[in-house]
Amino acid sequence: MLARNDDAALDAGPRRAPGSERLCIVRREVKPVTDLIRFVMGPDREVVPDLKRRLPGRGVWVTASRTAVAEAVKRRAFGRAFKAEVHAAPDLADVVERLLEQSVLGALSIVRKAGRAAIGFAQVERALAREPVVALVHAAEAGHEGVRKLAAEVRKRGGQKADDFPVVDRFTAAQLDLAFGRANVVHAALLAGPASDGFLARYRNLERFRTIGPGGQEC
Repeated sequence: MLARNDDAALDAGPRRAPGSERLCIVRREVKPVTDLIRFVMGPDREVVPDLKRRLPGRGVWVTASRTAVAEAVKRRAFGRAFKAEVHAAPDLADVVERLLEQSVLGALSIVRKAGRAAIGFAQVERALAREPVVALVHAAEAGHEGVRKLAAEVRKRGGQKADDFPVVDRFTAAQLDLAFGRANVVHAALLAGPASDGFLARYRNLERFRTIGPGGQEC
């Protein structure tokens, strides 16, 4: 749906609820806030991402994708939306991606603290046979054979198709070590529960940011 009023680009602040939809300053389309990222202007007129939508001050919204954020910087869309001289870092899209990644790894740490993670190949294999596993996590450096064997275990399970089973393999072993609070994490399984659901929701947001263009098409 196209926006009819350019004033809709600037919200009234986090405490004055913007509703369920806002205007993307790049696409000039009204979208659900879940498909957008909020930005505010800092004290030094720096454009600051507000992923939790809680930072004070009036904010503007951009489609939650690398290409849309990069385009907003290139077109100087933030200055027009804020109606002020602002500084949007050339690498703002990278900054947003790092923040999203940190949020995902933080959520993975919460899964571990909630006791909803099986860590290590043998533990993952056992969990797949006995527990309500909702996703697998492999380090980016994980060996093909280990990944293949665990995929075969997923295929043995009833219910969800193996091709639809969530597999997270974007993070390095070092990142997983920090998230899980232990060394040499290569394979992990996430068990059903709110913590795992929260992690998967954040991970999907990160993947969408990385792969979906401003027009809603995969890059």
